[in-house]
Amino acid sequence: MSRYTGPTTRINRRFSQAIFAPTKAFERKPHLPGQHGPRLRRKLSDYAIGLNEKQKLRYMYGMTEKQFRLTFERAKSKRGVTGEIFLQMLECRLDNAVYRLGLAKSRAAARQFVGHGHIVVNGKKTDISSFSVKEGDEIEVRERTSSRQLATKSMEGSQARTVPEWLNLNSDTLKATVNRIPSVDETEQSINVQLIVEYYSR
Repeated sequence: MSRYTGPTTRINRRFSQAIFAPTKAFERKPHLPGQHGPRLRRKLSDYAIGLNEKQKLRYMYGMTEKQFRLTFERAKSKRGVTGEIFLQMLECRLDNAVYRLGLAKSRAAARQFVGHGHIVVNGKKTDISSFSVKEGDEIEVRERTSSRQLATKSMEGSQARTVPEWLNLNSDTLKATVNRIPSVDETEQSINVQLIVEYYSR
């Protein structure tokens, strides 16, 4: 399944959660989409619950099914708690780091920002959104007027969002440093990742 590019409000309503940026339409109708949306949903099987958690997290990070599954398999091959490692790997994606820094208003916008070549990592232009940042990496907006204007505008609109402690941003120079790998508490908390581990273990 390719990356989702359809109506975002419908997905938010499907999961009754702001997977994508909430809209007025979602705030007005937070129940399930469709004619019978407001009705109580039927009881879901364990498989369906795990699938829903997997889909929610995949939509959040804007990944294809193949990308998502490969990332999970890499996390599974590492020593430690698979679910926690998986969330940390997702959090360390370059597009997510750009989003967390406030240089883009959403992960989708961050992915586009990276893909258009506006970001430099350790002095080299990097346009691969799935690039994994690590401790000590330096992330910088390119020294180009258009790049800096886009980043500045996004930062003005995301001032309510706090930059996590695993990142350090100099808003004047538009340069950031990866202080460390994010802790489990700094990863996505609205998802039950254990259900995803169980889903892929079937």
